[in-house]
Amino acid sequence: MPRVVCPECERHIAAGMVAGRPGKGRLWRHDPTERPELFGDALVSCTGSLEIVDLPSPVQLEFDEPDEPADEVEPVGPLGTLAMF
Repeated sequence: MPRVVCPECERHIAAGMVAGRPGKGRLWRHDPTERPELFGDALVSCTGSLEIVDLPSPVQLEFDEPDEPADEVEPVGPLGTLAMF
């Protein structure tokens, strides 16, 4: 899952996609950074939890073309198969 910055606590939090809203995501529930000092052991959520945010654009990976052609491998075995190991 992509991680985006929470607008409240400014931490990087995972965001799940929102159905029907391309490019938007909902932040996962997370605790505020000051939770132990202010709230002790009580379970509280950051006010930015579950907020809808913009997701980062996906990055297309590119493959480099080899400079030299690969050596030809002769098929081994019946039906022209190659041994893997």
